Amino acid sequence: MEFLLHISFRPLLALSETKQAQVVQAEREAADRLRKAGRLVRLWRVPCRPENMGIWSAADATDLHDMISTLPAFPFFDEIKVTPLAEHPVESR
Repeated sequence: MEFLLHISFRPLLALSETKQAQVVQAEREAADRLRKAGRLVRLWRVPCRPENMGIWSAADATDLHDMISTLPAFPFFDEIKVTPLAEHPVESR
């Protein structure tokens, strides 16, 4: 099942520069693993805002929650809007 996620997050300004770099690097590594596993299908930045949008693949909402909550930057997420996606009839042709 695929989900569209819109994630807004707090800047890491409260962290030291070293800790900020560690979180960013760990998040990139986690995203790379998820992409290679086919779980993170596509990811976009929202220009000029601390937000991103992505297509994620998960068995169900619980699987999605479990996956997202293990991300290194999860404690800094302000809001996650989840939209389950269903195949459109045009796509099945």
